[in-house]
Amino acid sequence: MSTSAMMTPVFTYDPWERYVMTMEEIDARKKRITAAFNSSQVPYAIIGGMAVAEWVASKDPDAVRTTKDVDLLLDRGDLDAAKTAAAKSGLDYHFANGIGMFLERQNPSAKRGVHLIWAGETVRPGDPLPAPQVSRSIVFPSGSRIVCLEDLIGMKLVAFRRHDQTHLADMFNVGLWDAAWVSKYPPELAARLKEIVDNPVA
Repeated sequence: MSTSAMMTPVFTYDPWERYVMTMEEIDARKKRITAAFNSSQVPYAIIGGMAVAEWVASKDPDAVRTTKDVDLLLDRGDLDAAKTAAAKSGLDYHFANGIGMFLERQNPSAKRGVHLIWAGETVRPGDPLPAPQVSRSIVFPSGSRIVCLEDLIGMKLVAFRRHDQTHLADMFNVGLWDAAWVSKYPPELAARLKEIVDNPVA
């Protein structure tokens, strides 16, 4: 092995500190927009990886994975009220690549945005289930509204990307759902959930 290949990399910043700061910023952004929606009585539900984290933490905080996304379920008819509420917290609405999102007014970036899914609508044509209704959310001790467990699992089954499968396995492994839940979903999704039951390693 060459000497250059064995050299220890030299950083001009602390990678771990930057990671921690990023996680704190994501959590702060979630708290800002949910507080704005709560105070303005805009119905919403946290979905995606943050919803998984909240549910997993309710059983085993040590099993929670970090996530870089803030995803919210919103009724399309509440968008104007949501725009007004979000603007008060420094987040402005943008629509790009078919996705509605709230971005930071200062230094806006889709990577750091709050991404929206429309309640009751399919995310992609041909999806076996539409996104759930906002009314089926649950207020967690944090004060945030989180999509109910059955609907969260359904959304993960519809998407079923690698990280969705990991999230499903995490929720299975901490005891949030079990094999009996397979019967709750349409055949196509039930088959996917059975895959997780048979191989719950994440």
